[in-house]
Amino acid sequence: MSTSTSLRSLNIDNINPHVREAQYAVRGELAVRSEAYRAKLKKGHPPTPPDESLPFDTVISANIGNPQQLDQKPITFFRQVLSILEYPPLLENEELLIKSMGYKQDVIDRARWLLSEVNSVGAYSQSQGVPAIRNSVATFIERRDGYPSDPGSVFLSAGASSGVNTLMNVICAKPETGILVPIPQYPLYTATLALLNARCVPYYLDESKAWGTDLSAIKTAYQKAKEEGTDVRAIVVINPGNPTGASLSPEDVRNVIEFAAEEKLVVLADEVYQTNIFIGKFTSFKRGLRDLQKEQPKKFANVELASLNSISKGMVGECGHRGGYFELIGFDKEVQAQIYKFVSIMLCPPVVGQCLVEMQVNPPKEGDPSYPLYRKEYDGIARGLQERATALFEAFKQMEGVTCQEPQGSMYLYPTITLPPRAIDQAKNEHRAPDEFYCFRLLDATGVCLVPGSGFGQKEGSLHFRTTFLAPGTEWVGRITDFHRRFMDEFRG
Repeated sequence: MSTSTSLRSLNIDNINPHVREAQYAVRGELAVRSEAYRAKLKKGHPPTPPDESLPFDTVISANIGNPQQLDQKPITFFRQVLSILEYPPLLENEELLIKSMGYKQDVIDRARWLLSEVNSVGAYSQSQGVPAIRNSVATFIERRDGYPSDPGSVFLSAGASSGVNTLMNVICAKPETGILVPIPQYPLYTATLALLNARCVPYYLDESKAWGTDLSAIKTAYQKAKEEGTDVRAIVVINPGNPTGASLSPEDVRNVIEFAAEEKLVVLADEVYQTNIFIGKFTSFKRGLRDLQKEQPKKFANVELASLNSISKGMVGECGHRGGYFELIGFDKEVQAQIYKFVSIMLCPPVVGQCLVEMQVNPPKEGDPSYPLYRKEYDGIARGLQERATALFEAFKQMEGVTCQEPQGSMYLYPTITLPPRAIDQAKNEHRAPDEFYCFRLLDATGVCLVPGSGFGQKEGSLHFRTTFLAPGTEWVGRITDFHRRFMDEFRG
């Protein structure tokens, strides 16, 4: 034991082993190296030119869905309302706001109303969230699905991740507890299960069917886990998908709910990308469940569903403000009370984030003064995302050994990559997974940071990487294609 270790209480061997074991690829070693490169470039510019020791002049963080870091502009209405919430004395001169600063009357009216409900964004709210904001969320859900929503079953949260943490803490009662998780998956789920010392039960999505759910794969995974002594309690579904970008069909949604009803599983529906749809139409699990309950009330009466949403994605992209919500359907009242107790321990979600949730679910409507600009900004963001997704997809189609599903939704593409044997051998020599090796070489050569498929889980023998299509322009896409050509030439023989 080193001297420095002996002088401290904590060392890597005596901290919580479940923290040690947890993996979170999207902010892992690749991301750390990319930030080191970013800092190096920033240090040399200005007044000196960018550091010439790096073969690129910008870092592209395509590893994480962080829209405003990649120059997505905030929605004007949202930020104008927030400015008043943060500094209410602005309301003492409405004429100045309107005539000199371009604020519209509906901005002022919304800020006044929110202030009347929260009192101050610097004050705690109710643990479950501001009642009036939960009412707005319930109204949005009713309008989206055509079925009633109870504000008492809506919990505001610090982003969807906080909601996932809450629900998994309540569900995971013992080390044998298992939760079905789609593979590939957003590593929040496996990491949280590792922290809770519970079991991930992986079920594979079907790449040949645009990464849709495969009911037979779910059933096989469930039965295998049961035979191994796992108490499977819930199933996670990410729709639209992360990292795959898949948009589930109504049939896929119904199949999952039917299976959950048969096996008495809680459905955890991660629906944070519900406005990011390029192909087809979003079908919420709430609507799928209510439709089935209408058709067969007895069979589906007691299905438990928790659906999650967030201000971090979609056209809002307000990741740093940490706002979201989850709605509970079919939960036992005593269990719901325990969920309330759990969120109370954390006091409350950020109140500014809660206010942004209210604006997300209740944006300016046609006829409102702010509507024309809101519509222009919203549609512009959506159009830009689809254009960049298409540009990336077309580039991948031209790359040797790369196949990719047509972009359907969310903020990601998840292509399959076939690497030459020499590249795989070199990866082994460097003690890295082959797709991780590829992503490190790409980052070092181009400054573009991707996430290897091994960070999300993938079928044995297959290789992938995930990229966002949030970064502006298409120049960085050319960096990837040029690098890939050189990489394949280097390792082809």
